[in-house]
Amino acid sequence: MKAAKSAGGRLEIADIPVPETTDSSVLVETEYSAVSTGTELMVLRKGISAFLGYSATGIVKEVGRDVDHVRVGDRIVCYGARTHADYFLANRNHIAPLAGHVDPQEAALSGIATIAMQGLRQADLRFGETVVVLGLGIVGQLAAQIANAAAYRVVAMDLMETRCAMLEKAGIANVCRSPEQVAERVGELTRGFGADCVLICANTKEHRLIDLALEWIRDKGKIVIVGDTNTEFDRNKLFAKEAHITISRAGGPGRYDKAYEEEGRDYPYGYVRWTLQRNLEEFARLLASGRLRLKPLITGVYPLERLAEAYERAGEAPAETMGTLIRFGD
Repeated sequence: MKAAKSAGGRLEIADIPVPETTDSSVLVETEYSAVSTGTELMVLRKGISAFLGYSATGIVKEVGRDVDHVRVGDRIVCYGARTHADYFLANRNHIAPLAGHVDPQEAALSGIATIAMQGLRQADLRFGETVVVLGLGIVGQLAAQIANAAAYRVVAMDLMETRCAMLEKAGIANVCRSPEQVAERVGELTRGFGADCVLICANTKEHRLIDLALEWIRDKGKIVIVGDTNTEFDRNKLFAKEAHITISRAGGPGRYDKAYEEEGRDYPYGYVRWTLQRNLEEFARLLASGRLRLKPLITGVYPLERLAEAYERAGEAPAETMGTLIRFGD
């Protein structure tokens, strides 16, 4: 089979054996794998040797004896396996079953969407509360749609008109093009008290976005960092509101835990309600419910052999590039 890898920073489409199923894993024939340009280009830029991809959908071909939530022939979504390949091996905690009527191209974004969902979990919002999503790349777009589906009041902002228009087409009303618009909209929605949380999904080190967020949140509000942003801020602004700043790590509890990811051990449901796998499963449910509009986010579909072209396109036209997929099979 063919698989994409970084060989010391050089992109390579390698011929490798089909992986063997273990007791706690499944073998999946890939349909679509989503490109995470930020992560993948970082791996190449830093000269890291690794297989690429982590978000995909496909059909289960083999099931380990300890896997009981999917069967051979099921379509699944995946977050965390090496998915830019004809087949991928995924641990039981990296997959969730998918309803048959869901568009597999939309489903391929599930791993990336799980990262957005975990950011909202870290915000710890309640029904009726207000969240500002700052930065409308693919993660911000997904976070805003998920928050809207959960009935939070959503205000979103990006400086790129193309991204703002894309979110408006998904049915989000309060999309802003400037910090001043955000301040005005938040004031109107909250009667001047401020947003309950700002989710920073932007990837930029040029601006102190935390200072902006501190202006928009309410007293004792929260800021959740999802993107790769400048973490400097005005201490006096933080003190004045006794605000809380936190960072969201990947797709949920279990990520980077060897026992969870490699051995298939789960966390007790009563103690850790939303693990990586449960977030993934919940996103699959949201997709099946029809409450998300992800098809417009898909701006490019490429065969594996043209992965380098997909990376090049993302670098040349970031405003027009959103969800990029790798297509497998005929």
